[in-house]
Amino acid sequence: MKKQFIIITFIAACCLMICACGKTSQEEAAAQKTQTASAGSEDGQQELKEQDEILTKEIFAMDTYMTLSAYGEEAEEAVEEAAEEITRLDALLAAEREDSEIGVLNKNGDGPVSEDTAYLIERAKTLHDETEGAFEITIYPVKKLWGFTSEEYRVPDPAALEKTLQLVDSGFIHLTDDQKKVMFDKAGVQIDLGGIAKGYASSRAAEIFEEHSVKGLINLGGNVQAVGGKPDGSDWRVAVRRPESTQDGAIPWLDESSEEAKAVEAEDFIGIVAAQDKAVITSGGYERYFEQDGKIYHHILDASTGYPSESDLISATVVSGDGTLADGLSTSVFVMGRERAQEYWEEHSDAFDMILMDQQGKLYATEGLKDSFTSGLEIHWIEK
Repeated sequence: MKKQFIIITFIAACCLMICACGKTSQEEAAAQKTQTASAGSEDGQQELKEQDEILTKEIFAMDTYMTLSAYGEEAEEAVEEAAEEITRLDALLAAEREDSEIGVLNKNGDGPVSEDTAYLIERAKTLHDETEGAFEITIYPVKKLWGFTSEEYRVPDPAALEKTLQLVDSGFIHLTDDQKKVMFDKAGVQIDLGGIAKGYASSRAAEIFEEHSVKGLINLGGNVQAVGGKPDGSDWRVAVRRPESTQDGAIPWLDESSEEAKAVEAEDFIGIVAAQDKAVITSGGYERYFEQDGKIYHHILDASTGYPSESDLISATVVSGDGTLADGLSTSVFVMGRERAQEYWEEHSDAFDMILMDQQGKLYATEGLKDSFTSGLEIHWIEK
């Protein structure tokens, strides 16, 4: 297929919306305005302008649309290599693909693994332990039972759910000392790295950008990673979307009787994060859900019950220099709920910050974001 690129010049004021299944359209990208810096001569001005041009490539991978944007002398090479790397990781890690490394591992119960897979399994097991099970990659058989992997949604039979839950425990996963083989202790155990795969992919893309000495913005279906700043040196501005359904614009689980809820409904987004060299990743039940017998069920499952998480949160955003961590923690803190998430942050505040919205529409953010997060809503700051 012929490579297609969009050339966009220096963005005067860039604001990228973050959402789970969103994408930045080519029309939106092309509509961004041009601003040039003065140079000592026409040749110098043209050279500066060319260096500030932002090259953007759109791809579809990991079940979502993605946008890779970069500027610098080697921007085209960086964007192309990053796209190839993301596509490679998708083929390697997708649990739904029978021919992927994860698909083969789930089928056989053991087998050789690549360096990428071994690394992610090790990170997932560590995160599972640190979050006391809020992050759990062996939840995959339960996800299938609910139909979240096939989009054939249904509330599972309680007996079948109880039986399947016996397969859920990261302690069943073992890596050999050389990290080249994985074994499951129990027949039927299956894993899904989807909770950290996009964050890892964005980190790998960021590394490729850095290898080519380019800067830019990586948007993997709402998992946003900023590499450096904008061409003028200012921060990228990442908008955290309202936790609303893409189907009808409703905000599930929001207590509409509260004053805060009315304020949330009046805003276009929760707030804006100014970021450089950070990942900004959001999780929420509004991303994928179904209704049965008058009750709404979302896709973020609590491994301790097998049912969708019933924490007091409707949106959880994590900001971190580590994209893999930000991806895993955005799901984890959503499952934890505000109080547990705050306790966890207090112990790990050097690694991440977070933005939370509860069912009353109250907005919370940790103190590390005081200089970088703004909102039209009242922010309740979480301090140590």
